[in-house]
Amino acid sequence: MPAHSSHALPALPRLPPALPRSGVSAEARLALRQVLGDIDRNLALAFREGADARELVRRRAAAIGEVVAHVWRSCVGEAADCALFAVGGFGRGVLFPHSDVDLLVLARPDAMGRQVRPFEAFFACLWDIGLRPGHAVRTPSQCRELAAADIAVFTALLDARLLAGDSGLVAALHEIVDAPTLWPPADFFAAKRAEQAARHARYDDTAYNLEPNLKESPGGLRTLDLMRWLGRRVAGTGDFGAMVERGLLDATERAALERSEATLWRYRFALHLAAGRAEERLLFDHQRRLAADLGYADEPGRNLAVEQFMQRYYRAATIAERLCVQFKERCAELLEPDPGPARSLVEGFVALGARLEPSDPGLFLRRPRAMVDVFAVLIDHRELRGLSAQTMRLLQQALARHRGGFAEDRHVLAAFLELLRRGAPAVDAIAAMNRHGVLAAILPPFRRVVGRMQYDLFHAYTVDEHTQRVLRNVARYAEPAAQEEMPLACQTFAALEKPELLLLAALFHDIAKGRGGDHSVLGEEEARAFGQRLGLPAPDTELVAWLVRWHLLMSVTAQRQDITDPEVVHRFAAQVEDPDRLDHLYLLTIADIAGTNPKLWNEWKARLLADLFVTTRYTLRSGLDRLPHSGARAEACRARALERLLEGGLDEVRANGLLDGFPPSTFLRHRPRQIAWEAAAIERAGEAPLVVAVQPESTRGGSSVLFVRAPDRDGLFAAIAATLDRLGLDVVDARLLASTQGMVFDTFELLDSATASALSVERAAELEAVLKRVLSNARLEARIARRTLPRRLRHFQRAPQIGFNAVGEATQLALVCIDRPGLLAQVAQALREARVRVHDARIASFGERVEDFFIVTDEDDRSLDEAAQARLRDVLLRSLAPNLPQENPGVPHA
Repeated sequence: MPAHSSHALPALPRLPPALPRSGVSAEARLALRQVLGDIDRNLALAFREGADARELVRRRAAAIGEVVAHVWRSCVGEAADCALFAVGGFGRGVLFPHSDVDLLVLARPDAMGRQVRPFEAFFACLWDIGLRPGHAVRTPSQCRELAAADIAVFTALLDARLLAGDSGLVAALHEIVDAPTLWPPADFFAAKRAEQAARHARYDDTAYNLEPNLKESPGGLRTLDLMRWLGRRVAGTGDFGAMVERGLLDATERAALERSEATLWRYRFALHLAAGRAEERLLFDHQRRLAADLGYADEPGRNLAVEQFMQRYYRAATIAERLCVQFKERCAELLEPDPGPARSLVEGFVALGARLEPSDPGLFLRRPRAMVDVFAVLIDHRELRGLSAQTMRLLQQALARHRGGFAEDRHVLAAFLELLRRGAPAVDAIAAMNRHGVLAAILPPFRRVVGRMQYDLFHAYTVDEHTQRVLRNVARYAEPAAQEEMPLACQTFAALEKPELLLLAALFHDIAKGRGGDHSVLGEEEARAFGQRLGLPAPDTELVAWLVRWHLLMSVTAQRQDITDPEVVHRFAAQVEDPDRLDHLYLLTIADIAGTNPKLWNEWKARLLADLFVTTRYTLRSGLDRLPHSGARAEACRARALERLLEGGLDEVRANGLLDGFPPSTFLRHRPRQIAWEAAAIERAGEAPLVVAVQPESTRGGSSVLFVRAPDRDGLFAAIAATLDRLGLDVVDARLLASTQGMVFDTFELLDSATASALSVERAAELEAVLKRVLSNARLEARIARRTLPRRLRHFQRAPQIGFNAVGEATQLALVCIDRPGLLAQVAQALREARVRVHDARIASFGERVEDFFIVTDEDDRSLDEAAQARLRDVLLRSLAPNLPQENPGVPHA
């Protein structure tokens, strides 16, 4: 949304002539403070009325410069032995509403002692009038010494601009920054690249963080500053226009950089105004307001205003980062020695030193498929550093020339399919194609998701960045180092006949996001159409389309349903239908979850998916018509549990006695090994009615197991949930079974909330001791720990969605709400208040969103009637969202 630049800019301040060394009176200081306030108010008003931020930041720098120079003359006068310089952004003539006012006082050695008091008066006055400057007072020799030791100091001097004082000291400053031995171009270039790499590492090496830093994140304003600094040191100019004349940029690149900079400057100006301070991060606290302030509006059913606002940022940052990469490559080529004669590699391509170039500058225009082939050559010649700067430029020019015809060119599509058929190595080439815009040219729908974010905490990256991460995860299956971490997935990938189909599914699985409607359905259509354009055999095209359509199926089944229930597995297997689909879906699901958010993937989810994969594969091999009767399943499970108890040393009579005490449904809901462990815990407890046992590493792996056998009484589940919450433990699965003898057999699968992993032996022992103490009390306490809602979660609060479904003789409660500390304990308390019994729980978190499913009955173990459902809904809403507007309650379904 472009800003208008036709608005009149605020006038520069009218200041009376300064009387040298007369000082600044209290009245004058008050007047100057008023002048500064007027400047900022007028600039803010002009911005809100549509003035161009690029002009406003320069006007502010000019106005502040006049005020600072006025104070200098009043305090220091026109001394011939010292001078005042603006440095940093101020030195470049750019000041945002709350930018630092960085100053350097340069003084000759004999003036340092003589001017101490005037300098102190000058800086004190600036603080008094509200400027709070960052400042340094140095001699030229001190400047040189510090600049030689610190690249940041040297860089700051590059931007120094005289404000007042002895102009003769400008030459002294130039002697420092122009000295050939002080940070010569090659050293400067290497130091700035290392500095940038360290800076980017702090921001996850991506421009796509949910709360990016406008200055420091990849593609941010510091990226553009870096290009100017490198241009000045390597080619003698920091101006983008002059760089075009010297061949470092072309006119198209310059225009793209200036458009990106205009967006970033506009966003930063608005952010400073909204935050009321020098905030550089686009925090959730500000994103919605900024979107509204800058004129973005929600598109019902498609993109929120905040998502459009952020997409514009991400696209600007992406362009800036891409052009900076090309620019750095050109600088590197200028600084490196002559690479010598070109070395022929394959037809059409040569190596110049460690860089790849087409042998003919017109190759990409004459033969469009070469724009894909060039990336295949790169992965065939790993000794090459990358494309030459000239190659990057030729690619951009050719893409602009070919435009829409590129995506329909059968030779281009054939080259792309050849690349995909290389399997895992193709992922590096696809990533490079994406950086240079070639991927979006082949797949125009992909261009629509570039920079597209989803306003939640589940999706940590934009759609295009997420897609690249999913592809990298797929490529990891082929790496020897991954064999130990995920052996089943690696073996499955190695057995794929056509790995290119998995790569295509990964490319297309989210390609239709942001269009309205179901992105899986729309993506299926896109995938099918592209498969046909590629000339894939019909079965291959249908496999890719099916994977895109159902890419969430395995994740949803594993996390929302009880996959130890053969009926659940059977339904899933019936939908998948064949082992080849299952193999591809398993691999795509792992890559998708791990590429969505670094915090989502853990050993528990890996085990969950592996269990579903293995049991489904067995079901498909056995035949979908062979689902054993529940009675036979229970008998077989009990028999295997008995065998384990006998192997553990129990006699058959005692072992059968223990198993007789379990609720009959145990043998349908648990595995034999788990039942045997619980029975052994009961045996160790002797005659005690209360049994609490913790298994640090569950029999399934990836989580810990808590087993509680206790007399059934009111508030038991709520007390357990509250205790687990206070100890910092997350429940990912719960099964609560009651026997006919009035005992409950509750099993919880747990993760340490701090590490998202199984409990240590020490933590397990602590839990066992604490919970025994809590449950031994005559009066159960469900005291919920009070904790502050994390900052990020505050921006996603909305009313819970609550739904009910009949499940046999019980009712399934589906609860979708925003996560918060102590949520499960609150829910348990609400269920207790509504007089509802819990028999089963599935707990799943997706960023800030929680999807919990409970199997519940009334106190007489009957399904909830409409009145009971309404009462439970009211209690839950009152407990979880007392101050939020209520939404349509009947939304979620299993």
